[in-house]
Amino acid sequence: MAAGRQIFYNPSFLSGPAMFFWPVRVYYEDTDSGGVVYHANYLKFMERARTEWLRSLGFEQDELARHPGVIFAVQRMELEFLRPAPFNALLQVSVALRERRAASLLFQQEIVTADPASGREAGDARGHQRGGKGENMGGDTASRVLCRGKVRIACLDATSLRPRRIPMSLLREIAREC
Repeated sequence: MAAGRQIFYNPSFLSGPAMFFWPVRVYYEDTDSGGVVYHANYLKFMERARTEWLRSLGFEQDELARHPGVIFAVQRMELEFLRPAPFNALLQVSVALRERRAASLLFQQEIVTADPASGREAGDARGHQRGGKGENMGGDTASRVLCRGKVRIACLDATSLRPRRIPMSLLREIAREC
């Protein structure tokens, strides 16, 4: 299992497929003058989690661009910012595939504080979660949600940048995991 990968049922918004989780620590560079995460950085955290989800399935984006010649681009995004995340907080970013189409994928993502009490120190420096694999880290997940969103990713031909079908090898692995 890839480092940082945690799969479990999360009743906050999931009603079916497994979820992927990626830990993120809030660094000083992520914050604004108020000492909380600058809003655009939540998008970066979500992108990292989707990239790590893809990597956990055995696919690297640079390799996909070379062969079979596809890249992925955000087509649409809806975000809801609910609470600020302070400097040095440990966050958990989730990825749940909600829909597969021939040339796009729809994801639902949430960013939550990893420690319900303080938003800090829920895992060790390597991002390992307390409670081990397969367990939620406690607390009411809905009350710990900082940001949630829906993201539609389009599959594009790496040369022409026109929409193209998602490669069968990737669809097979997604079907196996989700």
